[in-house]
Amino acid sequence: MGELREESMRDRTGVELFAGAGGLAMAVHRAGFRPLLFNEFAKRACETLEANGAEWVPEGEKLTKAPEPGEKVPLVAGDVQKLDMGYLSDQVDILAGGPPCQPFSLGGVAKGDEDKRNMFPQMFRAVREIQPKAVICENVRGLLRPSFNDYFQYILRELELPFEQRAEGVDWREHDRTLISRLAQEPDDLKKRYEVVMTPVNAADYGVPQIRNRVIIVAFRRDLDVDIELFKNLVKKTHSEDALTRSLMERTYWERHLEVPQHVRDRVERRLPEVKPEDDGLLPWYTLRDAIKGIGDHKPLPEITEDMLDRTERYVGGFADHIGWPGARIYEGHTPNELDRPAKTVKAGVHGVPGGESVMLTDELMADGVTYKHRYMTVRETARVMTFPDTWELKGPRGEKMRQLGNAVPVILGEVFAKAVATVLDEAEARRK
Repeated sequence: MGELREESMRDRTGVELFAGAGGLAMAVHRAGFRPLLFNEFAKRACETLEANGAEWVPEGEKLTKAPEPGEKVPLVAGDVQKLDMGYLSDQVDILAGGPPCQPFSLGGVAKGDEDKRNMFPQMFRAVREIQPKAVICENVRGLLRPSFNDYFQYILRELELPFEQRAEGVDWREHDRTLISRLAQEPDDLKKRYEVVMTPVNAADYGVPQIRNRVIIVAFRRDLDVDIELFKNLVKKTHSEDALTRSLMERTYWERHLEVPQHVRDRVERRLPEVKPEDDGLLPWYTLRDAIKGIGDHKPLPEITEDMLDRTERYVGGFADHIGWPGARIYEGHTPNELDRPAKTVKAGVHGVPGGESVMLTDELMADGVTYKHRYMTVRETARVMTFPDTWELKGPRGEKMRQLGNAVPVILGEVFAKAVATVLDEAEARRK
């Protein structure tokens, strides 16, 4: 696959840490940033990046220069803590990544102890080493819980002042007091201070056919004098649930899906509100049915029939990873996706995922005429829900592919924010000329 080998629209550059299966990396590249370096720890995710155009750097080999336009992106596999990025100093427009978030335990943070798996400090180290013009991080919405608030505000302040390095053995609360004091003072060097914008998002509000609540943190180097209000306007939501409800009530949604049986339409419409929502000027949320049928230039995925739930790789209709899988179950607390809603949040699992996120209802009724048949979603359907292109090759067994997708950033969501970063950097640059 050539997604990562295509040249960007202009020679803006990027570095991706915690690259995973490449969702955010792809988004940043599509926004016009030529990738200079990827780092990822998980072996299967590295294989995915390599399959899509990255070049695996032999273990122990030290990088000393950035790739030229047209050259493959170097992929350094392994522990980010051992990664030297100093050779890229002053060559990077955007540093992107989603630092692992599972370390934030209530007990640990509350006690002032931090899990060693917390990788935010590595993002701050990368900022110090390469001094990017902008930084973009994606993480779980759980960081906004009141129990994490003090620590999360500390993370944001660290990103504002990444060069105010925390000394070994210093408690984060003590370092936070130092940061608060420094922020109250005029900066000595604007190139070493960043302006931070934190945006809570639901991916469905940006054209992703999935309910996925996350936090996106973007920082801009202060010496660039970026128009922050312009950036905020560029990342306002574009789609809404109310607009989807209106399209169902006005039947324009069904005009896109003429194949849907009447009994399915009736079931969906029975749950609509009595009063039509006001027109908010936004586009309708996309649904799981939209994703499977094809959004944009995607072609419809072939139907997975009951006789195909046998784990057989058929490359149905030329689509890889569109494989029927047996054994799907639904029960209380483990409810399936419905086709005419955005999918539930894709999680890093395959079977037995809490909440039934990998199971979907079909349009076919069972013999009782009331209950609908259900099945596991295919990897390809899940990739579409994450807005990955059908040409993106995922490596590993089914479980690993689903895990990579669950850990990824939806490409379209990442692209909205990356394009906004590119626009405000261009605007700031034009003003300085």
